[in-house]
Amino acid sequence: MTSLTIASEIGVPGTATVAARVTDAVKTYGAADNAVHALAGVSVQFATGRFTAIMGPSGSGKSTLLHCVAGLDTLTSGSAHIGETDIARLGDRQLTELRRDRVGFIFQSFNLVPTLTAEENIVLPVKLAGRKVDQAWFGHVVDTVGLGPRLKHRPSELSGGQQQRVAVARALVARPQIIFADEPTGNLDSHSGSEVLSFMRIAVREFRQTIVMVTHDPVAASYADRAVFLADGRIVADIDEPTPDSVLNQMRTIGG
Repeated sequence: MTSLTIASEIGVPGTATVAARVTDAVKTYGAADNAVHALAGVSVQFATGRFTAIMGPSGSGKSTLLHCVAGLDTLTSGSAHIGETDIARLGDRQLTELRRDRVGFIFQSFNLVPTLTAEENIVLPVKLAGRKVDQAWFGHVVDTVGLGPRLKHRPSELSGGQQQRVAVARALVARPQIIFADEPTGNLDSHSGSEVLSFMRIAVREFRQTIVMVTHDPVAASYADRAVFLADGRIVADIDEPTPDSVLNQMRTIGG
């Protein structure tokens, strides 16, 4: 694996801080002879201001890893942290607040509220948190994702690509510590998918956002700074500056 310099203290020159991590993560479904180990002792860190793709064959544990580090699922053993917060130590209310205030999500199915306009969907997490919308930041994000003319439209009046751009903007406007994206281009055509990935890339490079994305697409992974590969619930490779070819070669090696 390639090494990634991590510092535990914010602001140390020449190092990166950790936005999220799992240590010795095990996730088991079932018991005894029927037990399935979706994660079998995974330890990985996600640095602040980096775009990481998680890849692997079907059933490799990539979505399970994302869900556990994001606090959407619980580990059987091991630990998951957002920053320095141990997710397992949080009660239901605290976990809800963490996901609302510090984590952003982008899903394959968009997850927009159909009765709300694009603008209302974008600002919804900020409103739910009881915070005031930073209008300057909102305008900057909307301009970046090119949604200005569509803000008053409801999801049913938007294309799939436009709906996913709303989802990306919603995640960014809340200024979360980290954004988790689960197959964000899975329901999009190649053109719309490349647009959404470009916006995510801009969010990392220009806004210093941190994004962790599960994908099966080598082209999508090439937008990331780093690609982590899982097989049978374990990390088997970790490469920086992935390209479609390097990702394909790695997937062939692990049988993806």
